[in-house]
Amino acid sequence: MEQMFRLLIINPGSTSTKISVFENEKSVFEQSRFHDAPLLLQYPHVNDQVPFRYSVMLEMLKEGGIDPATIDVAVGRGGSAHTQLSGVTVIDQKLYDDTLAAVGGSEHAAKLGVLLAWKFALEYRKPAYTLNPTNVDEYCDYARLTGIRGIYRFGHSHVLNQKAVAEAHAEAMGRRYEDCRFIVAHIDGGVTVGAHEYGRMVDGNMGADGEGAFSPTRIGYVPVLELLDYLEEHPMDEVRRMCSRAGGFVSLFGTSNSDTIHALVDQGDRKATLVWNTMIYQICKNIGEMSAVLCGKVDAILLTGGLMRFDDITAGIRERCGWIAPIHVYPGELEQEALALSTLKVLRGQTEARIYSGKPVWQGFEGITF
Repeated sequence: MEQMFRLLIINPGSTSTKISVFENEKSVFEQSRFHDAPLLLQYPHVNDQVPFRYSVMLEMLKEGGIDPATIDVAVGRGGSAHTQLSGVTVIDQKLYDDTLAAVGGSEHAAKLGVLLAWKFALEYRKPAYTLNPTNVDEYCDYARLTGIRGIYRFGHSHVLNQKAVAEAHAEAMGRRYEDCRFIVAHIDGGVTVGAHEYGRMVDGNMGADGEGAFSPTRIGYVPVLELLDYLEEHPMDEVRRMCSRAGGFVSLFGTSNSDTIHALVDQGDRKATLVWNTMIYQICKNIGEMSAVLCGKVDAILLTGGLMRFDDITAGIRERCGWIAPIHVYPGELEQEALALSTLKVLRGQTEARIYSGKPVWQGFEGITF
């Protein structure tokens, strides 16, 4: 008889906490809680959210009649440590410490997946894993260099969902992800658009670092000199929060609730309509950038994330980007399944989990010194 594993899947987002319980391949429980930005901004640092998010997680398990002691393994979304290779990684003390300290230079709610899974693992004496955290780095060299010596770009994106959707679409096409070229846009509290070439995400915008379209919680591209002027009148901590937690809709409307903003759009509110359509316009610009990265050879444009429940986003992207490649929509995300099924393969001995190295994936340009 096949061994039964019970997996707790922990997926914190910039505006939500989502958990699932899988019994082998079957999801037997799933629940999500939305957290509006003003609530989360009461916590000065992302790390400060751990007790709140952990209590929410246990509360949802209780409501579902799930005894935490019956869980065999905790699997959390991740990010903020040094850049990592793709795949399943063991959560250990080193990964926890580096995630907590955000040694990768980025503060995003995804890191809470590792922190919460490790806390659960210690309390209930269970193993813990993560998969394709936001800091997976597979960039090509051209994607790294900037015009300032010593400052480089690196992978920081919704890698987990982007790769899960890309793999699912390749399978639907009867092909392997490693044989395809996709542009994948994850559109939710944050927006990231990646160029996927033969199984690697070779470029993309660093959404929580201020690149790309603005979104419900992110500032997106801002002219550098204008930002420097802004910094002269506002504290650095405030600006850092705006990059990933308090920008976009939060700055413009005081809420990250997209349903609230879209309701205003439906009512013909001119401000909301301008903001909403500008976000779509900027996402289209990001998709165009990634099409150039792939030299126009794109098998499909894949749209995913929570905001894809709004049909006008799809329509706007089709209008501006439909000429690039066929567009396919995957509303929501495939993250829970990816986290569970990939870890299940490790538990069954079909694949091996990585051990976090504590060093960035990229160590510099070979044979070149700046």
